[in-house]
Order: sequence, then C-alpha cells, then structure tokens
Amino acid sequence: MRRSSYAAALAGNTGISPANAAPTRSGAFSHLVNSSTPHTISQHRQSRSIDADGHPNSMSTSWGRGGALPSYSSQTGHWQGLGGGAQDVPPFFVPSYLRGSKHAEKLQEAHKAKLAAQREFRSTQSSNAGSLSTSSSSVNLHTHKLAGSHRGLTHEVIERAPVFVDEPASPWPTKWNENDKFAQLDIEHEGRQAKFSGSQKTHDEAASVRADCPMPRQCGIYYYEVTVVSKGKDGRMIGVGFSGPKVALTRIPGWEPDSFAYHGDDGQIFNNTTSGKNYGPKFGTLDVIGCGINFRTNTAFFTKNGHMLGTAFRDLKANMPYYPTIGVKKSGETLRANFGQEPFAFDIDKMVQDEKAAIQKEINLTKFVPSAASAPEETQFIHRLISQYLAHDGYVETAQAFAEEIVDGARALANDDDATIPYQEAVEDVDALNRQKIRAAILEGDIDKALKHTQAYYPSVLRDNENIYFKLRCRKFIEMIRDCNELTTQCQSTRKSKHPASNANKRNSTATDEYDFQMELDEQFGVNDPTPSLDYLDDDDLVDKQATLQQLTASTIAYGQELGAEFANDPRREVKQALRDTFALIAYENAKESSLAPLLEVDGRTPVAEELNSAILVSLGKCSSAAMERLVQQTEALVGELAEDGGPGAFVNVRRDFLQ
Repeated sequence: MRRSSYAAALAGNTGISPANAAPTRSGAFSHLVNSSTPHTISQHRQSRSIDADGHPNSMSTSWGRGGALPSYSSQTGHWQGLGGGAQDVPPFFVPSYLRGSKHAEKLQEAHKAKLAAQREFRSTQSSNAGSLSTSSSSVNLHTHKLAGSHRGLTHEVIERAPVFVDEPASPWPTKWNENDKFAQLDIEHEGRQAKFSGSQKTHDEAASVRADCPMPRQCGIYYYEVTVVSKGKDGRMIGVGFSGPKVALTRIPGWEPDSFAYHGDDGQIFNNTTSGKNYGPKFGTLDVIGCGINFRTNTAFFTKNGHMLGTAFRDLKANMPYYPTIGVKKSGETLRANFGQEPFAFDIDKMVQDEKAAIQKEINLTKFVPSAASAPEETQFIHRLISQYLAHDGYVETAQAFAEEIVDGARALANDDDATIPYQEAVEDVDALNRQKIRAAILEGDIDKALKHTQAYYPSVLRDNENIYFKLRCRKFIEMIRDCNELTTQCQSTRKSKHPASNANKRNSTATDEYDFQMELDEQFGVNDPTPSLDYLDDDDLVDKQATLQQLTASTIAYGQELGAEFANDPRREVKQALRDTFALIAYENAKESSLAPLLEVDGRTPVAEELNSAILVSLGKCSSAAMERLVQQTEALVGELAEDGGPGAFVNVRRDFLQ
C-alpha cells in the first residue's frame, strides 16, 4: 500500500527546481574517485554526438532505444471515445482471432499506460492538499508535508492534475455508441445490447445504432457477431452490417450510401438500395449473425449460427471508416453484440490463421537476390549478420564459437580440412571484451562496477552522454530499492515462520493439553531424542537481516539525497519526471506491489546496457546499432506501413512470427 503519492524530498534537500533555474548541476564524476566527497556545482552542458552512420546519439530522452524516460503518470493527449481522464479506463479485451497480432500488442501497451495513469490519479486524488503552481510543468501541482513514512522520512507530496494518454493505435469496437443511435433505441447490458422501445416505424423508417469505434483496418480482418435476443411481436425486419460515420440512423442499414447489411426478413443483402440481392437464409430469434471485413481484399462476408455464407460485398472503399451497425423496425426487437468479449459461434480464428499461412507461404517462396555479382549468397549473408550482431553487443566468446562452427561446417561439407572458406574468422577484440564486462555488470545489477569500468576504459563516454549517466545513476537507486524490498520480504517470512497463525490449531481439549504437557517434559529430559530447537538460530538470522536492512536503507536514503542534489537544477522536464517516479519508490513499504513496480523489473537493466554499449561504439567511430537490428527495425517499419491499409502487413508480427 502506498504511504504517499510521491516522495520527492528524501530528507528535504532533493526538491526539483523550476525549469527556469540556472542550468547547473553537481559534478558528474567526482564520486567515481571518492564517493564520500560532496559534489561541487559545475556548469551543466548538453553534448551531442554522431555515430559512424551519421545518426544522432545524444540527449535522447529514452531509457532504452527509442523509449521515453520512465514515467507512469505524465503522458499527455486524450483517450479516443472517452473524453475523460485516467479514472475512466474501460475494461480491455483482445478478440481471440487477434491475439498475437501487432495491432493487439500496441493496444495492450496503451492499456497498461492507462492503468498506470489511473493508479497515479487515484493515489494523488486521495490526498487533501493546497495548491502550488510551478513553471516546470504545464499541469497544476499541489504540495504539503506528511508525517514520516515507514522509513522515517518526511515526504513532500506533489499532487498532479488528471492525466491523459495518447492512443497509439486505432481501438476496436467495444460497445454500441450511446451518442450515435436512434433516440428510442435503448442501450443495455454494458453497452452491448440494443432494444427498440419506440412505436413501430413506417416502411421507410427504422432505428439504427453504430458501434463506438470503426473496424480497424490494421487488424487485417475484423469480425463481430450479433444474437437476435427477440424479434418482437410480428417483427423480423432486422439488419446487421456496417456503415460510414455519416449514414443516417433513421433508416435500416443497407438502404443508404456507404451502408451495407444482411436482412433477416428476406435473407437478402443491401447496399444503397431498397431492392436487395439474394444471399442467405432468413434469420430471427436466437440466431447468431456474424459480420466481417477482410481489409486485405476489401470484401465483406456474413455468417449464420457459425456457418460461412460467402462473400457479400466487394470493392469496399479503402479510405472509409466502417462502423458495426444494426437496425430494427418493430417495438421490442432486441439484439446483443459480441465484439470479442466472448467466444464466437463462427471459427474466425481458423479463417485468420489461413490468411496468415497464405501470406507466410508467399514470404517463404521469396528468394534472396544479391545486389551485385560480388555480394555474398544468402547463407553467407545471414552468417555475417549474426556474427556482426554478436560482436556488436559484446558476446565475444559466442561470436568466436559461432565463427569456428561455421568454418568447420563449411570445411566438412567441402571434405577438405584445408579448404579456403569465404568467411572472416573472429579476431580478438579488446574493446569487445571491455564492453562485455560493462554489459554483464549492468545486467547483474552492479551499476557501480559498470561505472567504474566505463570510466576506466572510455572516460569520455559518460561525459559526452549525460542522459546515459543519469539513467545509470537512477538505475543504481532502483537496484538499492530492490535489495531493500528483498530483505524486507525475507524478514517478514522469518517472522511468519516463527509465529504462524494458530487459530485453527488451538487445543480446546483438556486431554490434548495434558498430552502436550507430557510431550514437553519428555523433550526436556531428552526422551525420544528430540531435534534441538532452531528458534535461537532463527532469532539470530532475523536480527542480522534486520541490521543489514537498516544499513541498506540508510545507504539508499543517502544515495537518493546525493542523486537528487546532483540533478536538482537540471532543466529537462523528462529528468525531473524520472527523478519523481524513481524517488517515489521509497514511499512504499513493498514497492513491488505499487503502481511503479515496472521500474523494479530486471528487464529494465537491458535497455540501459544497450544504450551504454551503443554510446561506447559511437565513441570508437563505429555504428551505434548492429546491422541485424537495423534490418529488423526497417522490416518492422515496412510491415507497419503495409498494415495501415489492412494489407498483408496486418497479418505479420515480425518479432513474434520470425524472431521468437
């Protein structure tokens, strides 16, 4: 449970200065010589560097490559379809046929950001605070002093205004839109059921409703189902389909331009006409009608009770957002939608998998064509990519073993141990060995060791890349919090093992009490060779752990004060936010159960290690990223472009389908 929303002060001298303060900060490297020496204030400078390929590599605001400094509460923007703040996060689901897709991954990431913002909003709203305006941010802050937390600190609590999160990808429909329906159509059951409660409409009129979001083309195929709960008295004029955002909702779907539907009274399909075409069987109460669009082929299809009825419409407009739409005419007619919250009657998963299989077959049939006569053939090209990747990331022994295996295998195929193999064998690389040491230290959580090696081997790297240095310093604080949490858990476990809950084991029987008393006498006199008690050992172990925890907590607080003082006058907003979130960890008795728990994940070490490794390579005049990484990034970008209009790229997830 969180004790305060934000522990900024760390004993009072780590407050973040306004953005218009002088851009000064403490010396960044004096602690590498003598960690106990107070930092002196020096002029803060921002440096820039360019890698061997001409890519900028400076002052990026990323924790890892391309990511932002850690912030779980300051995203800006709006939530499409909500118009509200973090307190309005709707439940999230992934339709079965979209699981594992790139589009689903993007929406899941967005949902996680919303939940983090929601937790932060609720936490800050729970405090009663006065107001404080600040020039360092565009939001209103509120501050007040709290009593000491479980670590004995006085916290300065800063309250934030409701936050908003950008929507990085088009969301899929989740319910019928209360604001985009015929007035007398009632929306029930969490927005998924529509019931017509008005009077019977004339031949030309109807009551229709659209979903809250259009069908995302990035899904490749989108599908939903509607169950006819009731067709009402003498009712059957029901239309299920999709329409554009400006189609009138006073007419049955299919009768207007940009409106397509399958009708239950005659089994016909309609598009911009009142005269339909024969398509499928009629449908009524308890029938399940499915509607889908294949954006790759720009065709639409319908299903009934789990059976495919075939292609209904072709040549759909590529630039038109289509919304799931239903319409009824008779009072009492009720339809319930399933946008993927429940299993579908139709096996849409197989249809999507078949589409993916066809695309992957086409990919596999594509042959590698060298760009020039001297270019390597496909196998050699792949070997070189892998070898360069291993060497780039500092996997020295693995790169050497890979090279030896490739050469030995080629010679074995040639049946000649002395054959000349067109493969450059790995050579001893001192820089690669040094980078491997630094990388290993970060991945083990030993930030001090990584800083020491970096300063010894590449003294200019941290000076020229202050954002990386800042992330390393913050990471050390996070590792110290991790150690404190682990020791706290161990102490709690020891206490529980010594004093387990005994309510269920209370002895109410006099006979049992006498038996236990006799057993205690036997144990005292050594009868039955009882095992010696370990209570004293447990006590000693607990005392040692508690002492270690106190020392580590004191060291963590001292380090936090040092870190806060060093970057107190840094004018960058992302630095201020990262410090706030990082320091907030100390306000939790168990940070792993807090809203900032993602900061403590071991996976957070990897992007820091990779960014430092890239900066070292840049300082050596080499490219900051491996050729294989750039190839993957370019492939993902290309596939993303192909997915935007629902093309083949929508059915491909590069990392999941080819790299896992």
